[in-house]
Amino acid sequence: NRTFQLSLCPTGETGLGKSTLMDTLFNTKFEGDPASHSQPGVQLKSSTYDLQESNVNLKLTIVSTVGFGDQINKEDSYKPIVEFIDAQFEAYLQEELKIKRVLHNYHDTRIHACLYFIAPTGHSLKSLDLVTMKKLDSKVNIIPIIAKSDAISKSELTKFKIKITSELVSNGVQIYQFPTDDESVAEINGTMNAHLPFAVIGSTEELKIGNKMMKARQYPWGTVQVENEAHCDFVKLREMLIRVNMEDLREQTHTRHYELYRRCKLEEMGFKDTDPDSKPFSLQETYEAKRNEFLGELQKKEEAMRQMFVQRVKEKEAELKEAEKELHEKFDRLKKLHQDEKKKLEDKKKSLDDEVNAFKQRKTAAELLQSQAQQAGGSQTLKRDKERKK
Repeated sequence: NRTFQLSLCPTGETGLGKSTLMDTLFNTKFEGDPASHSQPGVQLKSSTYDLQESNVNLKLTIVSTVGFGDQINKEDSYKPIVEFIDAQFEAYLQEELKIKRVLHNYHDTRIHACLYFIAPTGHSLKSLDLVTMKKLDSKVNIIPIIAKSDAISKSELTKFKIKITSELVSNGVQIYQFPTDDESVAEINGTMNAHLPFAVIGSTEELKIGNKMMKARQYPWGTVQVENEAHCDFVKLREMLIRVNMEDLREQTHTRHYELYRRCKLEEMGFKDTDPDSKPFSLQETYEAKRNEFLGELQKKEEAMRQMFVQRVKEKEAELKEAEKELHEKFDRLKKLHQDEKKKLEDKKKSLDDEVNAFKQRKTAAELLQSQAQQAGGSQTLKRDKERKK
């Protein structure tokens, strides 16, 4: 009555058919804007759909990992996925910690299953796949899937499955195992665990095979039927994921992965079940202790900032004093230089004045001599005139 909630995160490199498989799995064409694969990093895009079948409602959330594996440097490709999963856990934890909780109709966006798509190389897992699954195995239920499994032969597929399982075990990657503790599903789940990873094919095209319309892929050499168990493991995946183990996936997400995140988060905040004396832990005391610790750290930071400020002020004052000293020295040098220049100019002026006075004296003497010569010449001319008249 409350509607089932299921969140899936199909993860894998671009071009492995993640969107097609989601459409095939739920027999729905999920509309969405085409994703750009030119982004510098991995972008996570969450879309929620309301599905209904036989009066059963399902609120399905699909988280797309756009651009996963597209970068040249794939070292940190897993980080946005881990951060997204932690963000959903944090949102649920914040709802739990509220005084008035509404968990009964809370839209649970925690990822219940990560369908990890593996490229059908037939050789071994890529380092990107191993690193990503290792980082995710403690945060989400991982179901490995060999995508586009019709690209390799049956014998190669069997060897590839064994190789993948061996590499996952040797690298300590914990994938989701279908539960076998319930007698009603123990047999089928035990059988299905042996088939992991599932080799699947997705197709939204329906072809007429015999008298029935079936989802299939048409090739020049023949037809691959999606729901034919002799051709691929699609039916096994759908049975295990949606019909048999959906509730266990939700339960494992809550009791294992979310509880691990919750415990680590509360321990970071200083909360414990018992104190050193094995007595029940007081929430009020923990809050007060954490508050006092925070205030103490805040005071230490303020004191450190104050000391740094004082140190910076002193350094600035020393720089200013040094600059002032340099300015004074420069002023004294310029003043002395000015005085020297002024003295030189005064000496030069005095020398020029002396030269001018000497020139004037010489000029006056020359003019006096010239006038005396003229007078002497005039008297001689007068004398000659007198003599001539006689």
